[in-house]
Amino acid sequence: MSATEPYHADHLAWMGLALDEARLALKTDDVPIGAVVLGPDGGVLGSGRNEREAHGDPTAHAEVVAIRQAAVSLRERAQAAGGSGDGWRLEDCTLVVTLEPCAMCAGAIVLARIPRVVFGAWDEKAGAAGSVFDILRERRLNHWVEVYAGVREEECAALLREFFSSHRVPPPEHRPPA
Repeated sequence: MSATEPYHADHLAWMGLALDEARLALKTDDVPIGAVVLGPDGGVLGSGRNEREAHGDPTAHAEVVAIRQAAVSLRERAQAAGGSGDGWRLEDCTLVVTLEPCAMCAGAIVLARIPRVVFGAWDEKAGAAGSVFDILRERRLNHWVEVYAGVREEECAALLREFFSSHRVPPPEHRPPA
């Protein structure tokens, strides 16, 4: 795993918001991953949870849902203030997510120009913020992201472990007789 920045006290509270979103994913039998996008003032601009099962959408990852919602919020704020902000540039925002972003989500983070990502648990199979890839800090790209990893890591990892252990089918030799 790649070295990360030390995290701040605010990150702990923000991860609590992402964990709340992750728990809501359990209602639709989605993998419990949650995300929030915070504006420069620390206010929530967007939130999301995995909704792949709920919507049959392979791109409905928590980060993508939260980024989309944050972009709409920024565009609406700019228009209300008489401006014409594009909404898609999430500059000076922070994305907080319970699991290390995958390659798709890392790409969306870079394209949205999000400067900071805070995540909880590492994803050693598909992580793209230092585990398998490091898209967020890839110097050949036009935007780089500060990464704060391991925030409330055990709590985030435990939620995922519990979900997957309850969804695993035991091998035939360990199943009770029918």
